Amino acid sequence: MCTLTLAWQVFDDAPVAVAANRDEALERESISPGIYREEPLAVAPKDTEAGGTWIGYNEHGVFAGITNKWTDAELVAERSRGLLVADVLAADSAATAAETIEAATETDEYDGFNLVVADESAAYCYQWDGDLSRIEFEPGVQVIVNAAVNDTVHLPSDRLVIAREQADNANAVRAALTVDGDESVSQWLERAGDVLGDHEYGVCLHRDGFGTRSSSLIALGPETTQYSFAPGPPCETAYEPVSLESNAPSEVEAECDVEGHI
Repeated sequence: MCTLTLAWQVFDDAPVAVAANRDEALERESISPGIYREEPLAVAPKDTEAGGTWIGYNEHGVFAGITNKWTDAELVAERSRGLLVADVLAADSAATAAETIEAATETDEYDGFNLVVADESAAYCYQWDGDLSRIEFEPGVQVIVNAAVNDTVHLPSDRLVIAREQADNANAVRAALTVDGDESVSQWLERAGDVLGDHEYGVCLHRDGFGTRSSSLIALGPETTQYSFAPGPPCETAYEPVSLESNAPSEVEAECDVEGHI
């Protein structure tokens, strides 16, 4: 997943609200969101190749979502990043997820990542480029992409131009998704879905063999849980409420992938 937008502690009824596009290789299949595990109950899509996930939440109100992190470091991907997201979805809080992430990066090496973890009380982005660091979010709208976390930008030497373009696109998304006055979380998510599918912002991708495969809209709160999912690029695929009754073969993402391999 390559664009993740988090509105944290912005809406009283949903302290965690997320709008995110997943970019992947077109040939890599995955199963649309459903019950990923039962103890604790976690809701997430599933990568059929490595068995992990790139986005989801659990019964404790913990959200986790990952993007690539472009880096100059030479990393050996000993373990899928998607399995780390699945590990985090077993945590009972964003705070305790830190222990899971720190232990995992001590024992295994991963490709570079930005891993966002949030609940109603805390929100972080863990960055991995061979070393683990953490950005603590303040309340507001955050945008995370391969090259940037809000205003923290890394331009790898082999992708200077595209990384700068991506960071600029992320800033445009962040500005567009500033919450308007008394806007509700449902209204914000609807608007966010439109932004993620608007090619003016450059975050809905269509390339040869790679592209935006799916998009997720999530709201979490003490009395609010919403998850809508588009199994294809949001420019041409409608968001539908996620059903937790089954993960049928028909729920495999539509064919439209990109780089990432999470």
